[in-house]
Amino acid sequence: MFNIFGKLKKEKITDDGIDISGVDTVRSKLISYPHGFSTRKGGKSQGIFSSLNLGMNRGDDEENVKENYKRFLKSCGMGTESFVCGKQVHGKEVMMVYKEDARPAYGYDELFESDGYVTNIPGVPLAVFTADCIPLLMADEESGVIAAVHCGWRSTVADIQHNAIEKMCILGAEYDNIKACIGPAIGRCCFEVGDDVIAGVENLLSGMTYGLYDKKENGKYMLDLKGTLKRSLINSGLLEANIEIIEDCTMCNPDKYWSHRYTKGERGSQASMIMIP
Repeated sequence: MFNIFGKLKKEKITDDGIDISGVDTVRSKLISYPHGFSTRKGGKSQGIFSSLNLGMNRGDDEENVKENYKRFLKSCGMGTESFVCGKQVHGKEVMMVYKEDARPAYGYDELFESDGYVTNIPGVPLAVFTADCIPLLMADEESGVIAAVHCGWRSTVADIQHNAIEKMCILGAEYDNIKACIGPAIGRCCFEVGDDVIAGVENLLSGMTYGLYDKKENGKYMLDLKGTLKRSLINSGLLEANIEIIEDCTMCNPDKYWSHRYTKGERGSQASMIMIP
């Protein structure tokens, strides 16, 4: 059937009236639990926050952000409006969290200061926020344990990923069963860093850094942070076959993702979530 006014928009309205037709959620091929890495597509926000902004401290309209969360959560297969999140401080703290720690967007309880969360409680989504840093989602679906970790370069070289794996194992996960997905983030093509970052990477990997960075004529380096994180996960005991990298570079794709570097800080935020069904 043709529409004389042009091509009809392909809509997908859920039973509770939430429009997720334009939500472009990125998913792992390894993880089957409800999860997703958001893009900036399919939301209600306007201007520099257009359109699926999930950042609650960027200055966006509160009602638009709440609607954005409804759409993203629904697109991930999560029938809830509450989730665990916190104030990210680029550290290595990973918290074990429970149902009472979940909150809706703009909940009034005090935010945790933490860059990672693990749980073995069904129905509790874990969320981390990014706009160039790496979102890391992990799951042991045999034991029923998950993690969501914000891996900026500082957290990565501080080995937050190892802390998350250790806490997953305390809750019953086993190294060989943990599947990890390294989500959309700034790529080697765009991640120019200085000596301090390279020193941190060298220390993290005990010098086993071959192929992870190149030195430029200006004295800076182009670093593969995703590759650095993958190598660290293997060193922590994960199987290489159980580690997936989403290759998208946030800075190279400003129409699909927010990039802090590309926008010089005037931006919204992606969220990455995972939940035990």
